[in-house]
Amino acid sequence: MFQKIVDALSGNNKKIKGTVVLMKKNVLDLNDFNASFLDGIHELLGQKVSLQLISAVNVDQGTLKGKLGKAAYLEDWITTNTFLAAGETAADITFDWDEDQGIPGAFIIKNNHPTQFYLKTLTLEEVPGHGRVHFVCNSWVYPAAKYKKDRVFFSNQAYLPSDTPEPLRQYRAEELVNLRGDGTGELKEWDRVYDYAYYNDLGDPDKGKEYARQNLGGSQEFPYPRRGRTGRPPSKTDPTVESRLPLLTSLDIYVPRDERFGHLKMSDFLGYGLKSVAQILYPALKSLFDSTPNEFDSLEDVLKLYEGGIKLPKGPLLQSITDNIPFELLKEILRTDGEAILKFPTPQIIQEDKSAWRTDEEFGREMLAGLNPVIISLLQEFPPKSKLDPKVYGSQDSTITKEQIEDKLDGLTVDQALKANQLFILNHHDTLMPYVRRINTTSTKLYASRTLLFLQKDGTLKPLAIELSLPHPDDDKLGAVSKVYLPSEQGVEGALWQLAKAYVAVNDSGVHQLISHWLNTHAVIEPFVIATNRQLSVLHPIHKLLQPHYRDTMTINALARQILISAGGILESTVFPGKFAMEMSAVIYQNWVFPEQALPADLVKRGIAVEDSSAPHGLRLLIPDYPFAVDGLEIWFAIKTWVEEYCNLYYKTDESIQKDSELQAWWKELREEGHGDLKDKPWWPKMQTREELIESCTTIIWVASALHASVNFGQYPYAGYLPNRPTVSRRFMPEPGSPEYEELKTNPDKAFLKTITAQLQTLLGVSLIEILSRHASDEVYLGQRDTPEWTIDGNALEAFKKFGSKLAEIEGRIIQSNTDPKYRNRTGPVKLPYTLLFPTGDPGLTGKGIPNSVSI
Repeated sequence: MFQKIVDALSGNNKKIKGTVVLMKKNVLDLNDFNASFLDGIHELLGQKVSLQLISAVNVDQGTLKGKLGKAAYLEDWITTNTFLAAGETAADITFDWDEDQGIPGAFIIKNNHPTQFYLKTLTLEEVPGHGRVHFVCNSWVYPAAKYKKDRVFFSNQAYLPSDTPEPLRQYRAEELVNLRGDGTGELKEWDRVYDYAYYNDLGDPDKGKEYARQNLGGSQEFPYPRRGRTGRPPSKTDPTVESRLPLLTSLDIYVPRDERFGHLKMSDFLGYGLKSVAQILYPALKSLFDSTPNEFDSLEDVLKLYEGGIKLPKGPLLQSITDNIPFELLKEILRTDGEAILKFPTPQIIQEDKSAWRTDEEFGREMLAGLNPVIISLLQEFPPKSKLDPKVYGSQDSTITKEQIEDKLDGLTVDQALKANQLFILNHHDTLMPYVRRINTTSTKLYASRTLLFLQKDGTLKPLAIELSLPHPDDDKLGAVSKVYLPSEQGVEGALWQLAKAYVAVNDSGVHQLISHWLNTHAVIEPFVIATNRQLSVLHPIHKLLQPHYRDTMTINALARQILISAGGILESTVFPGKFAMEMSAVIYQNWVFPEQALPADLVKRGIAVEDSSAPHGLRLLIPDYPFAVDGLEIWFAIKTWVEEYCNLYYKTDESIQKDSELQAWWKELREEGHGDLKDKPWWPKMQTREELIESCTTIIWVASALHASVNFGQYPYAGYLPNRPTVSRRFMPEPGSPEYEELKTNPDKAFLKTITAQLQTLLGVSLIEILSRHASDEVYLGQRDTPEWTIDGNALEAFKKFGSKLAEIEGRIIQSNTDPKYRNRTGPVKLPYTLLFPTGDPGLTGKGIPNSVSI
């Protein structure tokens, strides 16, 4: 009693009230957001979860760390708070406080319950002498026995390493050590380790030689960005290859637990998406189409996918398929009367007009506003020349002549059109030619291609010629065997021209999926995710800047390695390079240059833009009506302005960049480990100036957000109708006198469909891109954060608010431009507005919206 009186008089009995917001595992597992109050008590009360505050002011002289407060335990549950989202629970907590402790800057949490929970936030009210303190956690907390070190969370105050309060410095350093791990052992779901590995998990030699694949990364011949390490043991057949998980346990592939999809996205995407395609749909459909024709007979047959579905015969086969599909999934697949399997939403490309996709104007427009608008370049010389080594490949220069195209240049000569910057090229020749011979030993029949186009006065691109090339049949060194096809609308020449465009579309589809999409966004960003978590503390301002742009990336990449890009996976089954796909992407990665991923640098490199001080942002587009570039530059410079304002809050001089130990370690590891196969390239920024930091962070954010959105979310709108974006060509151009040539004359559409992607491949491919083109219901878009109080810094919050306002302005301009008839490339003959760089979006197949990250 006497001690209580002393405490009261001395002020040592002060309390700090707090609120913890969390999500319970059983709620997330069952998607039962109405879990009872009593369930919550049984789970987490009874002193099962303790928290200890860590002082940011005073050091414990014994540990030389921030002084620890007494353990406090979760108390009464709050069930009526209207701010709580579905699935969230809040609990009160009361901490003892004394003046020796001072302002808390972190806390330790111990979960003595047998199951994990998701900790969202801790908010302390009325901390004496300070006020409110907020902790953004957003992390899974497993039972304490699973951890070698205590779980520590820091307040939402950002500090450079040198500015970190002394009591928090050891906690900051130790947390980074924990996240790096020790590089050994198989990693488990509760591990929080970020580490690097080669892409040596794509093949499965234990299943047979046909499933063996080249390991990628760690060599100059096949360099590759690093992926997250799982620590799985080697395969039995080849010790250099990591063993693979059985397909049915594919969701258990290791990524750090906090990188995994949230429960809403898991429900939206995985439950009805990739698992159904990979495990159920493909085997079932394959067995079906093994006994029925594997062709669409007409374009009307293709349209049935969207208007009525594919009718399956009643009987044992249908029963065997449906018996193995869960009821909820069956409702998604059998969408009408139980017999029409795979009835797809109508892709936007054919919603307004069923045939406009075949026009030459639309063919050219999609190079500027379609699914892969990042390849087209200015033609610098005529005829186009190859950069392939003539000692290996002979002459690969173009055989297109001036006489073939000069009558289509609106009265200009080729030289005049070149000088006027009106000739452009979609060039897939040098990329593909080294692989054409090998790919053509499979069922695929491929050409390397060059497509020349003319910029007309109305701003549209007119195709001039398509050159299709094969290696010389006797030897690569003898050069290319090429044939040139010219535009035509009538008879067999018109049918040949449509086929030539289809071969180009096949090439562009493969390059899009492998390079523009997978390699240049998904794969290259993952090392940034890993390096940031290993070297930049959550207290670091650059970590706070970049972290939203890494959301879900490691998970979607891990699932891709398991299901999509692995040996025999969906990509090999549906896109023309087949088993050579990933190896080919590694060869192309040799030429990846980080600074050229910046949009202005990319446009200048492709000759699409030139520096001009009188133009907005100092760049003038040579194709003024280039929707991807026009919208993209606005987004790019909005990002850069935000990054510049944010970075300048924390770095006042270049010297402060150079002295930032975490920042320097981050950039060094990123170059030497994450992109280690390119570490000696001279183009890497040195990270010695604020300008280098701002440009690098802008590039990272651009690639993860807007660039990925521009090459991902148009997949279903443009390629959901496979004749517009076929992924495979199955036979060569028909030669006069052949049965195929006669069929082309009498039934050109049937010949067209027999050449491009087969029926089964179409069904599988469209199933996949329908999933990958959807925005999740928990999407966080550019200019948004999932946690409003992500920092306490008012200046940073104000700069971020300005960024959001700028993006809203850009949205308005995009809407206005899409309705302006002078911009013909923004909608085109198909009347499909360009919205892939529209900053905000909605769940589903909207074809618009820029998520913060490579999240699908």
